[in-house]
Amino acid sequence: MEVISAIILAIIQGLGEFLPISSSGHLVIAHQVFDLNVGKNDLAFDVALHFGTLLAVLLYYQKKLIKGSKKILSYKLNSKALLKSREFNFLVMLAIATIPGALAGFFLDDLIEQKFRDPKIVVFTLVFYAVLLFLADLFSRKKTQTRTSSEPLGKKLTPLKAFIIGIFQALALIPGTSRSGSTITGGLFLGLNKTQAAEFSFLISIPIIAGAALVKIPQLLNSQIDLKLLLISSFIAFLVGFLAIKYLLKFLKTNNYTVFVIYRVLLAGLVIFWLAA
Repeated sequence: MEVISAIILAIIQGLGEFLPISSSGHLVIAHQVFDLNVGKNDLAFDVALHFGTLLAVLLYYQKKLIKGSKKILSYKLNSKALLKSREFNFLVMLAIATIPGALAGFFLDDLIEQKFRDPKIVVFTLVFYAVLLFLADLFSRKKTQTRTSSEPLGKKLTPLKAFIIGIFQALALIPGTSRSGSTITGGLFLGLNKTQAAEFSFLISIPIIAGAALVKIPQLLNSQIDLKLLLISSFIAFLVGFLAIKYLLKFLKTNNYTVFVIYRVLLAGLVIFWLAA
């Protein structure tokens, strides 16, 4: 039973980390509705899931990351050329976008764990951010009707835009918000098209997921670990996360985010029904 529960939670994490549906919100609901004990307040399990989703995004973007790293290193001591390069500029945008989430996670993580892991709060955030995503998606579609948006992602970003998207990422600490959904929403409002917003959301997840896992490693070493369960859950989170990235980007070539808006509202309705029962 533990293995089945771990697989269910790993699937939720893999999907929810990259689809705009909220992994944390789904995990809160799953624990409450199905009374799952696996992973609940379990540091080792949490780190394993984060490691799986981190590996998924690293593997999916490995060519882009390796190519960019090689390009940056090729400048060596030529600092002027490095500072003017597209690759270095994009790295700076990633760093800037990470700052708000890193600060919020460091100072507010314990408070959010204690006060906000409540199905009622999840219901509110599911609906509220569904409306925001719908409005952002509508805004983006109207904007791209009047001009083309085929230029590279790096050219669409400025330090201010990257920082604002980072604020949207910080807001996603509240369960039900969705890290990807919130950052995609911010990106759409700031002029990124639907694919660019998703890609930037995935890429800025790398430092934030890695940081979340690394911060917990010292505590992890003192915990009792079921290695088999951790390996299974980490692999499932990795596999599902990789497929979520791949097929969301394919889906967005011909579709918009409306289906995720509808899903979030329907899920909130189901949770309200369960709470009232």
